[in-house]
Amino acid sequence: MKIGVIGSGAVGRVLATAFLKEGHQVTLGSRNPNKDEVVKWLAENPGGQAGDFAATASFGELLVLATKGSVTMNAIELAGKQNLAGKVIIDATNPIAEKPPVNGVLSFFTTIEESFMEQLQKAVPEAKFVKAFNSVGNALMYKPELQGQKPTMFICGNDAGAKQKVAEILERFGWESEDMGTVEAARAIEPLCILWCITGFLKNDWMHAFKLLKK
Repeated sequence: MKIGVIGSGAVGRVLATAFLKEGHQVTLGSRNPNKDEVVKWLAENPGGQAGDFAATASFGELLVLATKGSVTMNAIELAGKQNLAGKVIIDATNPIAEKPPVNGVLSFFTTIEESFMEQLQKAVPEAKFVKAFNSVGNALMYKPELQGQKPTMFICGNDAGAKQKVAEILERFGWESEDMGTVEAARAIEPLCILWCITGFLKNDWMHAFKLLKK
């Protein structure tokens, strides 16, 4: 597939590299495609391309949204809603507020009554958002090595076909997925980021992931 990754921070670059390793064509999207991090990524990944958000969104048959939560709505505007319509969009964002954690606990700029993904889906109703990759650090997003155990990625979204496609990607990336239902489930999935980060902030331990155990 042609994959467009909107966001050139650490998460975006890691996921872009992962898709390249899986044999896809990838464009890494940035507000400034000439910034040092993007130039370095291109040098390390000669099969990859880079462009602004609009070019990236237009290129991708499947998109990954990997921007900082506070600038995500603006990124969508720059990408062009017409370039997002009808496409599967992996939403890896988190609505982290611009203030420091309290005893390791982050703050969100959303409430428990409405997730950030719900806001994104309302902003681009024609897009097929699927929440994924928001509850783990970038170091474990691709082929995580956790003592032989396969971690669980909780996903949600309104389109069954889109979730199936994302589940298949997760399987190839070394994850099992658990479909938690429609977009409203992001109200529970997004705060997993807060829980995941507590151990990191308090113990400087970032190499962990969630797993759902079943009987």
